[in-house]
Amino acid sequence: MSAPSVVVLDYGSGNVHSAVKALELAGATVELTADRGRVAAADGLLVPGVGAFSAVMQQLNAVRGGELIERRLAGGRPVLGICVGMQVMFENGVERGNTTPGLGEWPGVVDELDAPILPHMGWNTVEVAPGSALFDGIEDERFYFVHSYAAQRWTLDAIAPFPVPRVTWATHGVPFVAAVENGPLAATQFHPEKSGEPGIQLLRNWLRTL
Repeated sequence: MSAPSVVVLDYGSGNVHSAVKALELAGATVELTADRGRVAAADGLLVPGVGAFSAVMQQLNAVRGGELIERRLAGGRPVLGICVGMQVMFENGVERGNTTPGLGEWPGVVDELDAPILPHMGWNTVEVAPGSALFDGIEDERFYFVHSYAAQRWTLDAIAPFPVPRVTWATHGVPFVAAVENGPLAATQFHPEKSGEPGIQLLRNWLRTL
């Protein structure tokens, strides 16, 4: 079988080259682009993201990233968001009292963690959702987080024809959403590309679902 093709969405976010390298190590053929045709044609689309929610949304809007993501999801085509690339899938992000609309794929708000030390930076365990495909075989591993904001509630139930969303949690001061598997849309708050072999294995697991 040929290697699955993955596009890493190139919209100006940092840290994209480490994501490209990690996907290649996981066995994908990877292209860094925002070309509409290539985004649509790829087996998988990875949406990276670092920095502020508002800045990432501004950059995504500049390349009509929301439309590219929505079109793939409408066709059941897999998308994986990482870090702020996960956060923008929610309805809104709140930073220092300012609210920025997200892509609205999931209901809910991304806001600051109530924790004694911010940012949450370093390795942490996760509470894996039963039946998770992303975490198959790596349920007890640690993953690398760098963030001060997160979704701290999950309110979306199953929407036909998709199964019940699988939501994985972590805790830093308070519980927060660490990963979601929701039909063709999956995402992680942590950085698989910075999480060593467990992170590469998670990407392999995602590639198997394409």
